[in-house]
Amino acid sequence: MQRRSTISPLLSLPGAVPAEGPDEGVAAHYGDLFREQRALADGTGLVDLSHRGVITVSGKDRLGWLHLLLTQHVSELPAGEATEALILSAHGHIEHALYLVDDGETVWAHVEPGTQEALLAYLESMKFFYQVDVADRTDEFAVVHLPAGSIAEVPEGVVVRETPQGRDLFLPRAELESYAAANGPAIGVLAYEALRVEAHRPRLGFETDHRTIPHEVGLIGPAVHLQKGCYRGQETVARVHNLGKPPRRLVFLHLDGSEVHLPGHGTPVRLAADGEEGRQLGFITTSARHHELGPIALALVKRNVPVDAELLAGSTAAAQEVVVEP
Repeated sequence: MQRRSTISPLLSLPGAVPAEGPDEGVAAHYGDLFREQRALADGTGLVDLSHRGVITVSGKDRLGWLHLLLTQHVSELPAGEATEALILSAHGHIEHALYLVDDGETVWAHVEPGTQEALLAYLESMKFFYQVDVADRTDEFAVVHLPAGSIAEVPEGVVVRETPQGRDLFLPRAELESYAAANGPAIGVLAYEALRVEAHRPRLGFETDHRTIPHEVGLIGPAVHLQKGCYRGQETVARVHNLGKPPRRLVFLHLDGSEVHLPGHGTPVRLAADGEEGRQLGFITTSARHHELGPIALALVKRNVPVDAELLAGSTAAAQEVVVEP
């Protein structure tokens, strides 16, 4: 059950339609999906991501300690510089994704909704003699996304994680409603997700399953540093990078726009030539309706699927673009 603190007050805004699944607690949209997408692409408005988990790590050993646990090189992370990182299983499978920034005294990270408790438990178990303090700050802070180009002001003292896609604010939860009123319009997560799919950015729990390794979804580089010391799962990362190929690869799909319904997460992907009864070669991870491109999706398919093959997502025709090279 979702905690009361993660039910956004912005759901009371006119036209707000609640999101479902992992994004429950914030608005899917506020009545006009394409208008919201265009606003976001133009650098206006804000996205309420207050359902995401917020973790902080403080203490003088924080960066060196996290460097031992994460896939990213963070031992000398400059204050204010954004990065992202993974925590892998012993077999190299993705378990957690963290979106980080250090403010000079504390590392702030936002994570997928509902994953913060398991992440916190793991981090606590790895503290040993290091001088670090790990805390779940989800009840206190809400993540708000300002798109690239936004001229919205950031309140003094608010931690900001700035990336090419925009700025993620770790806003005191009590200020969320007033900040949105001053810097809106509020934009729902469906618009945010559509632009994420367009940009081929994978999301934990959508483009990943229990056996996903970073190579399959294009996270070598953005979230995995290949020239750093040991961390859990590093052997798999190095072996696949140096000696082999990942078993699956992420693709971007242009879907047949004549279909009324989008293929949902988990919809089988097959070769169009084999028809709907053909062998399953992958599955849809995220689908969206884009204001310019129409119906689009990301999918995870077997590495040996020809890059020029026409595909079927369920019964929907799909043309692929390469995201991860076979």
